[in-house]
Amino acid sequence: MATTADINVGSIIRFNNELCVITEYQHRTPGNLRAFYQAKMKNLKTGKSVEYRFRSGEEVIIARVEYKNLQYIYSEGEHIVCMDNETFEQIHIPADLFGNGLKFMKEGMEVKVAFENENPISAEAPTFVEVEITYTEPGLRGDTATNTLKQATIETGAIVNVPLFCNQGDKIKVDTRTSAYVERVK
Repeated sequence: MATTADINVGSIIRFNNELCVITEYQHRTPGNLRAFYQAKMKNLKTGKSVEYRFRSGEEVIIARVEYKNLQYIYSEGEHIVCMDNETFEQIHIPADLFGNGLKFMKEGMEVKVAFENENPISAEAPTFVEVEITYTEPGLRGDTATNTLKQATIETGAIVNVPLFCNQGDKIKVDTRTSAYVERVK
């Protein structure tokens, strides 16, 4: 068994028979009271956040999580089919584990998936992707002085706000966590 001193931000623990990831973790020693750990956790199954105070030295169950880099092949209904590059095995992963990053995924991309006992518990798309703009209103010459944005449809079908100087056919870099334009790619 592990204790509260063994966990930190990013650890995945079993709390009330549910898998939770620690998002904030602080050790507190208030005045003349006993020390405790204040933890903010996110339930991996429901997505709800909860705060809990652990006593110093309290036993916790750390989940055995294995991370694998898989290659995204295609989507099939409510699942995403990925291939393990070492064993060439195809694995079906629930699409809702990818969250917002799902709309930026292209075939052949590397994705990171966490498994507990061969069951996928979390998945994330690459942080930054390079995509091509398939449709946007044409930009006017000289419209670079202001910080105005326009909508553009990218090759995966998602809509992203881009600066006025971006045109159809340009390649751009997009942050999949925030759906924000980062830069134009040469």
